Amino acid sequence: MTKKAGSKQPTKGGFNFSSVFPYIAVPLALVVGWALYTFVLGDPANFEGGDPIKGHPHNVLGTVHKGGFIVPLLIAVNLIVWIFFIERFISIMMAKGKGSVAGFVRSVKGMLAGGDVNGALAACDKQRGSVAAVLKAGLLKYREMEENTDLDKETKITAIKQELEEATALELPMLSKNLVILSTCGSLGVLVGLLGTVKGMISSFEAMATAGAPDATALSLGISEALINTFLGIMASAIAIILYSFFNTRIDAMTYAMDEANFTVAQTFASKH
Repeated sequence: MTKKAGSKQPTKGGFNFSSVFPYIAVPLALVVGWALYTFVLGDPANFEGGDPIKGHPHNVLGTVHKGGFIVPLLIAVNLIVWIFFIERFISIMMAKGKGSVAGFVRSVKGMLAGGDVNGALAACDKQRGSVAAVLKAGLLKYREMEENTDLDKETKITAIKQELEEATALELPMLSKNLVILSTCGSLGVLVGLLGTVKGMISSFEAMATAGAPDATALSLGISEALINTFLGIMASAIAIILYSFFNTRIDAMTYAMDEANFTVAQTFASKH
């Protein structure tokens, strides 16, 4: 069986770095979070008497360490948010291609209106983004249908639309890949932070429940633990939600450009043939 012209578009479903990146990044963030908590925040120099367990913290690092075992988890969540921000930012900028996507689509529309399919294909090769990849698949099918004398007009238009839809279906999952991790961190940060908050409040109430005068040191440490975990959890969630919305907005803009380009290719063929 001969290979369709439109099938020259490389598929995105095979092995790629974005697919394995979470399996590397998440464990690495957990290890780094634990290392920062143990060796940086837990440095004996940050505490009175050099005792991270019973010593009073000298500085902010020691105070954060007093947040307890939840802190390294929250550090890891914050690291994951920033790691996947960088990964998605690079991926989406590469998918955007060179120059303005809107300007590229206008340029291709003008070329198609003038019947310059080869020029439009050359523009796709130059732009090299996801929109260009979808357009190129459609334009290759467009040119194939122009040369085909066996099919009727409606069948040709349907074939072009199908090729564009298939190319779009290959590109869109790559744009949204790993965004679910940012979405998860948006919820997970608050929940883990709340767990640390509850643990800190339990410690505070235990200090108040002692016979006689409350243990002021234990009480203050419990409150510090609660507030530190609350702060780290809210920070991770807020940043994750903002970044998730930012990337979704960019993806929506590219999806709209794909839809506009797809409509233009099909309509141009229908009006000229």
